[in-house]
Amino acid sequence: MISGTSASEGKRRIRLGMVGGGPGAFIGAVHRIAARMDDHYELVAAALSSDPARSRAAAQDLHIVPDRAYGSYTEMARAEAARPDRIEAVAIVTPNNLHYPMAKTFLEAGFHVICDKPLTTTLQEALDLAAIVKRTGVIFGLTHNYTGYPMVRQARQMIADGVLGKIRLVQVEYAQDWLATPLENTGQKQAAWRTDPAQSGPGGSLGDIGTHAYNIACFVSGLHCRELAADVSIFVPGRRLDDNVQLMLRFAEGAKGALWASQIATGNANNLRLRIYGEKVGLEWHQEEPNDLQFAKLGEAPEILRRPGPGGDSPAAHASRIPGGHPEGYLEAFAQLYTDLAEQIYARREGRSPSPQSLLVPNVDDGVEGMRFIAATLESSKRNAAWVNLHTISQ
Repeated sequence: MISGTSASEGKRRIRLGMVGGGPGAFIGAVHRIAARMDDHYELVAAALSSDPARSRAAAQDLHIVPDRAYGSYTEMARAEAARPDRIEAVAIVTPNNLHYPMAKTFLEAGFHVICDKPLTTTLQEALDLAAIVKRTGVIFGLTHNYTGYPMVRQARQMIADGVLGKIRLVQVEYAQDWLATPLENTGQKQAAWRTDPAQSGPGGSLGDIGTHAYNIACFVSGLHCRELAADVSIFVPGRRLDDNVQLMLRFAEGAKGALWASQIATGNANNLRLRIYGEKVGLEWHQEEPNDLQFAKLGEAPEILRRPGPGGDSPAAHASRIPGGHPEGYLEAFAQLYTDLAEQIYARREGRSPSPQSLLVPNVDDGVEGMRFIAATLESSKRNAAWVNLHTISQ
């Protein structure tokens, strides 16, 4: 245990702050539920809105004491850094354009950061944050929440163990229809900022859900994309950012892949689907039926592997909370990332190595790869779907 840390200090909840996620925000409430689900965090400070008065009022509505209900993130970082009971970690749950300045501010003040995806709005900003994380040594988690699902982690382990044999094909799609009409013109807050280049960055559906599809494909397969060819489209008239993206992928390990991300796919709610085919076995996972993993050996009838429930050493068991047969889903997967990051923070407090399974949370380097993916996709589409090497992308 590190010097000056008592046994009780090692066990107490992590003091958490939050930036963004105030009135009208969807993802802020998700992060707050996820942080509390396994009882590792206590939300003690917040700056929830760009309007100082609304920010303070919203924080107090969440039972945060008045002197820690801040009017801005800069005020929060400055004041918390001076407190003996300062926050240890901050969750950043704002539109994308604010991720970089906020993360930079809190990283340089020595706070651990839990940031919603995508990491930034430019590759250069992402590279800058990665350098700051390396220099400061703080813990940085990026909430690609689908990596927290039990059967996603089970699939990843099976591939790492060679159960599928050499991977040949990766097919991933994330289809929604909520932006099939110009919803952003109605004043709907979530649609408005996601379709605004000034807040979302250069990618619409690409940044919002395409990065999730890309991340889970690489996370589960263990492969590294070398080149891509992309067709980026805007189907809804007047929209400023893409609402449909189709890509071909070439992986450094020799496998081929395809990725489709759409927010105008009529009849789809949150249809994230991953299929990975090896020489011996194929796997298939659907986010809308997350507790099942289809397992198909060559020449044999497909089997369904079901989430086993907690207990045991498997990755699925590690990421489970309740007995098999009861559904675990979106909120629990988010909570798994928070719990794994809590283990990393506890280990830092106690001067020990964290559990290896807690290190599966996407980090700042994964965020850099996500921004490289966005930049390469847009460059390819600009060049009429030409093949682009991801590692030649510099901005």
